[in-house]
Amino acid sequence: MFLFYFSISLAIISSVLYHLFQKLTSASANPAIALMVTYAVSFVLCLGLIPFYPIKDGLGNAFKQLNWASVALAFALVGLEIGFLLVYRSGWNIGFAGTITNVASALVLIPVGLLLFKDKVSALNLIGVVVCIVGLIMVNQK
Repeated sequence: MFLFYFSISLAIISSVLYHLFQKLTSASANPAIALMVTYAVSFVLCLGLIPFYPIKDGLGNAFKQLNWASVALAFALVGLEIGFLLVYRSGWNIGFAGTITNVASALVLIPVGLLLFKDKVSALNLIGVVVCIVGLIMVNQK
């Protein structure tokens, strides 16, 4: 049960910090260089995580267990990072940019989950989807 609450708390706190630090990244900084530093530090942090997630059958085997999704995720991450950096540089409000992208992403992921992963959607879930769409419309009103 600890992992259940810890993991979602970590994701929420990290998401808040992510948006805060993206907004605080210097507007004069080259976006590519800013991301290179971010990923270099991330690499070092990931090395520090290895003792918590030990490699059982050697480093070579650990790499062999990966699939194409790890490489594809890199493209998605760079797109996400540069996207939010540009979103904030273009003047988006920190509270609404994250809300809009997260709700819109969730709405796109619903049919993806249904088609690819056989997720189930209840009538109550569909009402929530309608509320999300209405919320997106309301948030985008000036």
